[in-house]
Amino acid sequence: MKLFIINGPNLNMLGLREPDIYGRQDYAALCSFIERTCKEAEIEFQIFQSNHEGELVDIIQSAYKNADGIVINPAAYTHTSVAILDALKAVNLPAVEVHLSDISKREDFRQISYAGMACIKTVKGLGFEGYRQAILFLKSYLNKEKVQS
Repeated sequence: MKLFIINGPNLNMLGLREPDIYGRQDYAALCSFIERTCKEAEIEFQIFQSNHEGELVDIIQSAYKNADGIVINPAAYTHTSVAILDALKAVNLPAVEVHLSDISKREDFRQISYAGMACIKTVKGLGFEGYRQAILFLKSYLNKEKVQS
């Protein structure tokens, strides 16, 4: 089983950007956390981060035939990017949306998630732990799909 873990804009600034909302650990710490989680769960993975919408679309498209599922934190593109929504729909892989903060308790404009419309689950407000939950949920989901096939 292989997952693409995709992170959107400004996640590379973790620890610096609004630490009261996003935490004080940096992006390298998040990547280490994801790596540990995937290794413990015996999941092959690739981690990506980009501040550019088109590059994120390219990464999602490259998941087709190269990954079994996607964990995505589209960050600010959550609320604006129909292109990311369309890419997720095009590759038609099970995807879980994850957010470090609880976007449902934030500004009004953050209440819409375009990417989430193509995801089977959203995990929000749990910090780094949200990634673990998203990864383990997707592993369980994919294993059930395999049994049913």
